[in-house]
This record gives sequence, C-alpha cells and structure tokens, in this order.
Amino acid sequence: MTQHDTTKTAELLVRARASRRALTGFPGEIPPTVDEAYTIQDEVIALTDDTVVGWKVGLIAPALRERAGAERLVGPVFATNLWPAQPGVVIPLPAIVGGTSCVEAEIVMTVGVDVPAGTAVQTLDDARQLLGGVHVAVELAGSPVPQINGLGPMAVASDLGNNAGLVLGPQVPEWRSGAWEQLEASTWIAGELVGRADATSIAGGALEAFRFALATVSGRGRDIPAGTHIATGAVTGIHDVVPGQHARIRFGEIFQVDLDVVEA
Repeated sequence: MTQHDTTKTAELLVRARASRRALTGFPGEIPPTVDEAYTIQDEVIALTDDTVVGWKVGLIAPALRERAGAERLVGPVFATNLWPAQPGVVIPLPAIVGGTSCVEAEIVMTVGVDVPAGTAVQTLDDARQLLGGVHVAVELAGSPVPQINGLGPMAVASDLGNNAGLVLGPQVPEWRSGAWEQLEASTWIAGELVGRADATSIAGGALEAFRFALATVSGRGRDIPAGTHIATGAVTGIHDVVPGQHARIRFGEIFQVDLDVVEA
C-alpha cells in the first residue's frame, strides 16, 4: 500500500467514527500484512483527538495466523471510551447503526510501572514483573465497518482492533494469587444466557495476552505508562448486539453490570 492509500483509509475510518455513521465496507484495500494494518492504526490514533489509556488484545483465528504472522492483534482504548462501572448504574453503550457492535466479558490487566518504548517483554515472568493489578471488565467491540470480524485480522487491526470502549469493573481481590483465573463469567443478551466460562478459556492465558500486548506496543515504538489497562480477550465469546438490546455481564460475586445498547 502507498502512503496515500494508508492515509486515505485512516481518514475515512476516523471520519466515520466521528460522525457515528456506518460505512458500506472496508474503506479501501484491506492491507495485505499486519505491519501495514498497524501503520493505518497508527494514523487513526494520530488523527483522533484523544489519549490512549489502554489496549485490547484480540485472538486471530488459527487458519489466519500464518498469514498475519501472529496469534493475536492489539488496538487502542481511548480515554473518552473508558467508562467506570458503578453498582446499580446501567451503562449506555453507543453502537453505530449498521456497523459492528459486540460485547465481551474481559479480564483486564493493569500495567504497574512505566514501560519505555523498545522494552523487551519476552517471557511470562517478564510480564508478571510489570503487572500492577487485575480487573474485571466489559469491552464494547465496535467499528463503523459492517461485520468487520469476517474481513480478517488485517481489517480489524487497521480500525483500532475493533475497539469502541471499555467498561472497567473492580479490581479482583488477591489478584497476585492468580485466583482470577477461576472467576466464572456469564453473559446475557436480551435476557438470554449466551455465554459462560472462566478466565482459563482465554487461549494461551490472560498473562500471555498481557505479555503480547506489551511486547507489540513497545516494539512498535510506543511508551506504555503505568496505569495502562490491557483487555486480554473475550472470556465468554464475542456477542453481537444492536441498539435497543440490554446486556448483563457477571463475574461471580464480585461484579455485575447492566448495559443498554444505544444508538451512537
């Protein structure tokens, strides 16, 4: 892809998100490599008047990993789209009509110390040393591109990793013990149970997803400040939602949040 193509695609993605209007498809050529996809993502970040406060990790389907050259991908979470969960308060989730909108129960790992660009995070022990807390959360996976997940990882990585927000729940008690791995998450959409699993359902483990995000973001020349939140992957699955629907996510006895999907 030429620089002109990259910039044009990024501008169209930013404009669609800002206007909250769905596109008819991916705006331009889907990049052939994940590096080119991240180049578009970098431009989208640069064109967005917001601060990155976290990153989401998405799993790439096994059949597509060789082409992508990775098992996972990352996308930024902006400050405007980080919403604290409050007991008894229904959170509105803004969905672009005609685009992609999904909810995902998440384990979020918070970075405990500043990680300068270029830091090597090669092992789980490396990652564990950088961990400053574990939270339960819900990701709003969203894009102005319809059915973006079906277009493959390069399309997803280009458009912020298909992230549209993160509802951050409480910190898991005694998180250093690893007890969060046994937390069972349940997801209901429109009153129907659509998924139930514990954190061990995250392929390779949440800590590996955390390590991958740190290595990828740092390796692409970005500093990662302490307090950055890393959403490590869908625990119960990726669940499509549309405006007008209600969702509920529960993690055992420590977290329940009700969400109303509204038109962005």
